[in-house]
Amino acid sequence: MIQDLLNRTKISLSFEVFPPKKEEEFHNIFERLDDFAALKPDFISCTYGAGGSKSGKTVEIASYIQNRLHIDAIAHMTCVGFKKEDLEKNCALLEKEGIGHVLALRGDRPQAMTDEQFNGREFFYASDMVRYLKANTPLQIAGACYPEKHCEAESEASDLAHLKEKTDAGVSFLITQLFFDNDCFYRFRERAAGIGITVPICAGIMPITTAGQIGTSVTLSGSSVPKKLSDMLDTYGEKPEDLRKAGIEYAIHQILDLKEHGVDGIHLYTMNRVKTTAEIVAQL
Repeated sequence: MIQDLLNRTKISLSFEVFPPKKEEEFHNIFERLDDFAALKPDFISCTYGAGGSKSGKTVEIASYIQNRLHIDAIAHMTCVGFKKEDLEKNCALLEKEGIGHVLALRGDRPQAMTDEQFNGREFFYASDMVRYLKANTPLQIAGACYPEKHCEAESEASDLAHLKEKTDAGVSFLITQLFFDNDCFYRFRERAAGIGITVPICAGIMPITTAGQIGTSVTLSGSSVPKKLSDMLDTYGEKPEDLRKAGIEYAIHQILDLKEHGVDGIHLYTMNRVKTTAEIVAQL
């Protein structure tokens, strides 16, 4: 079980991958997974398509990770993608494939989802799904957290209170949204401990290797951009290869600092990029 691994003294290393958007690219993901496996991560998570568009692919990829590569797999699940009936079917599929871990998320509202569908969903928050999974399945449940507060939260205090509710409901470890300022993570970790959140927390790190990445990443995650990263983008924004090298170096510096400060685990948002991930792992 992953939570047992996270409770060891060794700092864990894990990756996130996602199902390719185009069907014709799907077969390539398995070759990439073989390459990721060679880097010896402790576990690999696979994201879930918005509104269920890639739900079957998530199970297929997670099964390959678990059963062919013999690496613990985490399948993402989102509240906006599941009714109770769908959730039960998906859990049965996971059980059949021997997948014992899920990451329970609220998820972003798909563009095609109507107000009626969104407001009528059976699981409003991730904590609702966690309670249901805990009561009805043997799955081990991971949860997400935001070092700089969820963008919809009223305050840091209310965001942490909801996180405490989620861990109390049955989350056994947490994975953070990406962040670029380690001090934000250290403050978050201290505040979380202060209200009794004791589960392991893996730090989510995404290397910024293209200029367009930062806008999308910040918009989705609500992460702030520290001056050092902003200066890097200004300096190398028109030099793609130099920016890529600088972005990898920035991520490595973040990770080494996190390791020095006793982080439970490092979770790399790989964007399915094996070469970049391998270069980072080589320095760790």
